[in-house]
Amino acid sequence: MLDPKQLKADILEDMRVELSDEFDRNFERKGFFSDKWKPRAHDYARGSLLMQSKAMRRSTQGEVSGDGVRFTSSEPYTALHNEGGTITVTGKMKRFFWAKFKETGEVGWKYMALMKVGQVIKIPQRQFIGDGPETQKLIRDVIQSNLDKFNLQLTEFLRQ
Repeated sequence: MLDPKQLKADILEDMRVELSDEFDRNFERKGFFSDKWKPRAHDYARGSLLMQSKAMRRSTQGEVSGDGVRFTSSEPYTALHNEGGTITVTGKMKRFFWAKFKETGEVGWKYMALMKVGQVIKIPQRQFIGDGPETQKLIRDVIQSNLDKFNLQLTEFLRQ
């Protein structure tokens, strides 16, 4: 049976899957599709900044919501990295940085711990989720693929 509501549900679910896969691949690409992320200012640790613990990558989830697909993360710092912004160093942050330095011995944590309270840290945008030409192409392809499938079903239905 041809069901336009099912067509819409299929399109949204396929969009969720395709976009989730591509947004996940952005971590491997170290950029938002072909737009590479700005490198770290102080590269004390190995690997990409957003791949250090993999927590942000693992926490990013897509879900069908109403007439669209919504992406969320349980990590509080995801939006800051995805959109860029600033943070102000607090005493609590300094204590955390010192604890991480003592735990890991990584010089980057010491560098952060030595910052003054009130100092502003600029976090450059390292987008991995969002809208753009590649995202729009993926959406168009998913819609077209589902419409083609629906059209075949309609043709078959009319032949009967």
